[in-house]
Amino acid sequence: MEFTPPPLLEARDLAYARNAEPVFGPLSFTLRAGETVLIEGDNGSGKTTLLKVLCGLLAPSAGEVRLCGAPLTLARLSHQVALLGHALGLKLELTALANLRFAVGLGGIRPGITPMLALASVGLGGYEDLPLRTLSAGQKKRVALARLLLVPAALWLLDEPYANLDRGGIELVNRLLEDHARRGGAALVTSHGAYAYTAGTPRRIALSQPSALGPQPSP
Repeated sequence: MEFTPPPLLEARDLAYARNAEPVFGPLSFTLRAGETVLIEGDNGSGKTTLLKVLCGLLAPSAGEVRLCGAPLTLARLSHQVALLGHALGLKLELTALANLRFAVGLGGIRPGITPMLALASVGLGGYEDLPLRTLSAGQKKRVALARLLLVPAALWLLDEPYANLDRGGIELVNRLLEDHARRGGAALVTSHGAYAYTAGTPRRIALSQPSALGPQPSP
């Protein structure tokens, strides 16, 4: 009998409420190796909150998150999940290269890549020694994308990754997602839809306004 590995990520009847007001849920879905799934919804539908719950920054009001078949714990996150949010988590006083080396020290490094190679891959060759505070918003986002290339995490949670990027940057994000899926990784991407990832016709999960939400079966 062929063994089927558990999904990289599973949400079971997941819900979150703030001050007794529902933000999203209940929501159930899985994310398997090689998949890129889009979370779509209007402002206020809970896209950012959902990612924070999925990576352990917020505790759900109901339901469960499982990573590779086991319950989510903070101890398992650093090497299994990479989050790219609106706040990029970069130190402005450090150089681009120093930021990446700091990330490697915390989360490890994927075989076959270095911080210098990662910066070159996102179009920032020659910017290694510049402090982050001197870079544009789009260049800072590219440094954060280079960090994704470095870490060994199989699961990427990307919150509006196209923000502050020009057309070349948008194409870069799509290329990184395609390469990550080919390596056996998976990504959950929030988007308003304007620049939604389309390669391979990805599965979409729509978040509605809380008043309209009911139980949502797993795709």
